[in-house]
Amino acid sequence: MNNETKNFTYMYSPKQQEEVKHIRQKYIPKEEDKMEQLRRLDKSAESRGTLISILVGTAGALLLGIGMSCTMVWKDILMVPGIVIGVIGLAGIALAYPLFHSITKKQREKLAPEIMRLSQELMGEN
Repeated sequence: MNNETKNFTYMYSPKQQEEVKHIRQKYIPKEEDKMEQLRRLDKSAESRGTLISILVGTAGALLLGIGMSCTMVWKDILMVPGIVIGVIGLAGIALAYPLFHSITKKQREKLAPEIMRLSQELMGEN
């Protein structure tokens, strides 16, 4: 007998085959299609504005808290500096939302040509 012609094959159960496919998918490089690129660009337009406005708003809230603490606990010593710190904190909180809109608008203007190009390709327009 010829040993080269003997083959052994084993079939996994359907459940195991699904698990094997799922694990295999993790290691296959993914190609990003145009729709995924469009979604990613649209999402990235707001991400920078969101991050900066959260940081400014949080810092403003902390400053407001410090100012309130100064005016309430050390009334005689730190009343005026506490009021000043609190007002600065209020300004930071008030600036967070307009800052978000300003940064997001600039990012959208920057990404507009690429988004328009991708959307035209998806719509079939040239």
